[in-house]
Amino acid sequence: MSAKVLISGAGVGGSTLAHWLGRTGFEVTVVERAVGQRSSGNPVDVRGAAADVVAEMGILPELRKAATGVARLSFVDANGRRRVSMPTKSSGVSADRDIEVARADLARILLDAARDHAEMRWGDTITGLTQQDSGIAVTFENNAPQTFDYVVGADGLHSNVRRLAFGPESEFVRHMGIYVATLPVDRVYGDADEVVMYNTPGRSISVHPAGGKPLAAFMFRSPVVPGYDYRDIEQHKRLLLEAFDGPVGIFGDLFDQVRAAGDLYFDAVSRVDLSRWSKGRITLLGDAASSVSLFGDGSSLAIAAGHTLAEELARTPGEPDNALRSYEQRHRRVAGPKQRGARAAGSLIVPGSRLGILLRDTAARFVR
Repeated sequence: MSAKVLISGAGVGGSTLAHWLGRTGFEVTVVERAVGQRSSGNPVDVRGAAADVVAEMGILPELRKAATGVARLSFVDANGRRRVSMPTKSSGVSADRDIEVARADLARILLDAARDHAEMRWGDTITGLTQQDSGIAVTFENNAPQTFDYVVGADGLHSNVRRLAFGPESEFVRHMGIYVATLPVDRVYGDADEVVMYNTPGRSISVHPAGGKPLAAFMFRSPVVPGYDYRDIEQHKRLLLEAFDGPVGIFGDLFDQVRAAGDLYFDAVSRVDLSRWSKGRITLLGDAASSVSLFGDGSSLAIAAGHTLAEELARTPGEPDNALRSYEQRHRRVAGPKQRGARAAGSLIVPGSRLGILLRDTAARFVR
């Protein structure tokens, strides 16, 4: 009888894992708290090992069709005038394989690839996990209890599986001093192949054309907000409007769209630090294990992690400890450097001072 795997989270990592486990004969169930996919979220890159994974999945043509087509990032003043531009595509042997795509499109394409290989349960969540000799007894908010051979938390920075199996979020999630919001908006502010970014000290506004479905991103430096609730959209709007109170030039109309938004992504830029990713037959994947919040690397890492985990579970089906240990060892070597670079990425996107902005813009002039 095939092993039964429960995946919490129908996002990038969860869908990738569901596809590969289903293809190799596992019985896969995916449970997702949301009733549908989120429409917001900044464009992300599919590159490195992730590019090989999506090619083998057969979804590369769809991703290329959905690609944003962006070629440059321009830093502008309050009137939208370009101060300096830099290319967004790297050069080198692998550059032609790299794809930038709206996160919602990436999640949709990966989910479509997973549907034939997994049972999908929308609008439900795990309420309890108990490790037993026969497997993991799982209780749900809206479905009957079941026992699974493995449970995978692919449920993001605020992972419910991590909380139930490892402990409260406060023990593992480290605030990186920045909050970020993203929102679909009604127009672009530059060319069709150009992201524009406006900075003041400690604040950043950018608009990405996203292949004709433009997205705005707002970032601001701040210590931890007391009483912050990552699910409270009205609180998020208030925090965002307060952070950007004051002149913002031609970008002012974006904040009218913030006020009217029904789907606004907002969260703290955070790093997850765990001494181990697995406990018994429960393991973590993607942001739940090793959040990387900036520069879009999190999605590529989640795709690579989903494939690695599926490989290890299929390679040693009767040795769960070895499979999960090997998965973690392999993927930590990939994710570790990206995590360590997150703070430097923040200084480039949201410089904390006028001098920092000047130095960043000066350095950008030499990027080719």
